[in-house]
Amino acid sequence: QVQLVESGGGLVQAGGSLRLACAASGISFSRNDMAWYRQAPGKQRELVALIRRSGTTNYVDSVKGRFTISRDTAKSTVYLQMNSLKPEDTAVYYCKADGGWRAYWGQGTQVTVSS
Repeated sequence: QVQLVESGGGLVQAGGSLRLACAASGISFSRNDMAWYRQAPGKQRELVALIRRSGTTNYVDSVKGRFTISRDTAKSTVYLQMNSLKPEDTAVYYCKADGGWRAYWGQGTQVTVSS
């Protein structure tokens, strides 16, 4: 059974920080690219950060310098450290595992940034 469980979301004031975690089970964690997406109300789902099997990372321009994606293969967990949060970061954040031929999604965790 494949399962991705996000945690760490919540309500934070602008300028604050949150650390999201995605615990994966049922997959070979080291053989999957891992990513964080977000979806704000009325908007399309957006790729926020990606970490490939090689370790290469990519970020959407709007979060560069503020967010950091990392992974702990021993714990089968991917993290998203979110600093200097802005109201426009408010969204449901989703974890995604991509093995190249099939992808899996978590249920999402709500991040709300107040002004």
